Amino acid sequence: MRKSLVSRMAVVLAALGTALSAGAAEQVNIYSYRQPFLIEPVLDEFTRETGIETQVVYASSGLNERLEREGRNSPADIVLTSNTSSLMDLVGKGLTQPVESAVLERNVPAQFRDANGNWFGLTTRARLIYASRERVKPGEITSYEELTDPKWKGRICTRSGKHPYTLSLIASMIAHHGEAETKQWLQGLKDNLARKPQGNDRAQVKAISEGECDLSLGNSYYFGNMITNTEQPEQIEWAESVNLVFPNQGDRGTHMFISGAALTRYAPHRDNAIKLLEFLSGEDAQYLYAEKNFEFPVRPGTQRSELIRQHMGAFKEDKLSITEIATHVPTASRLVDEVQFDF
Repeated sequence: MRKSLVSRMAVVLAALGTALSAGAAEQVNIYSYRQPFLIEPVLDEFTRETGIETQVVYASSGLNERLEREGRNSPADIVLTSNTSSLMDLVGKGLTQPVESAVLERNVPAQFRDANGNWFGLTTRARLIYASRERVKPGEITSYEELTDPKWKGRICTRSGKHPYTLSLIASMIAHHGEAETKQWLQGLKDNLARKPQGNDRAQVKAISEGECDLSLGNSYYFGNMITNTEQPEQIEWAESVNLVFPNQGDRGTHMFISGAALTRYAPHRDNAIKLLEFLSGEDAQYLYAEKNFEFPVRPGTQRSELIRQHMGAFKEDKLSITEIATHVPTASRLVDEVQFDF
């Protein structure tokens, strides 16, 4: 059954690749890790404004590897990612090319783009502390560092230490505090866990709602996805059971992630692809793109969605460069193993 499914997927992807290759000159071909509902409205607007058609292959994984296999014959112009690790992998494998664009440099803050122009952030997310409304008083926890306080013993839930979201936060702690102190922090966090790391960010909020723990770590956009989920109203209840804590507002600010995009090394429609990147960084596209997944626009001064303004408001962001954070990810992964965080 598994081999049959893989075979069918290979056929579908091959057909999509043929369709991309056969397109007209005025087009942009996209490999996207981001879901259709997030980007199709923005791509439709791009086509209306420019006349440039977009062709998209969607997948939850494997697009970097596919691009690597295709080499010079790849039809892809742009890769859209949902996290930093995919962007770093693309650059590490030599699958991108630099872009020089005054528009992108103006619209995307330096900490959210590659210094050499190999990738650009398009939206940002905050790594929050979700706190029980019933069992955690407002102001009782205000920083990532306080997660190791003994008063939280048996009261914290989180996903795997090996997940890119967790590794990124640990890497940022290394950048701010050094390896030795971060290892102590990670051990302290583990000592305070209510259960073995498991599930996704929503599962942690569910556990708070059910009384299994009182605090969790989670990305900001999950709150929006839960509080508006009328198809699964139990998730609305989960969201209503927590307060959102933006950590470290008194010092460096809250840890941030990005979704982003990169121009492929052999992009057959390079000029059109750069036009799309610039469009995605513009004010109107930024609002629409970020609003669809309750994320924050990367472009400074862009209005945020009504739900974001209602539940999150203004907050101080950690200005640490995404590139610098990425350099500490291998060390972060090693520390997760050393403290046996997931066991």
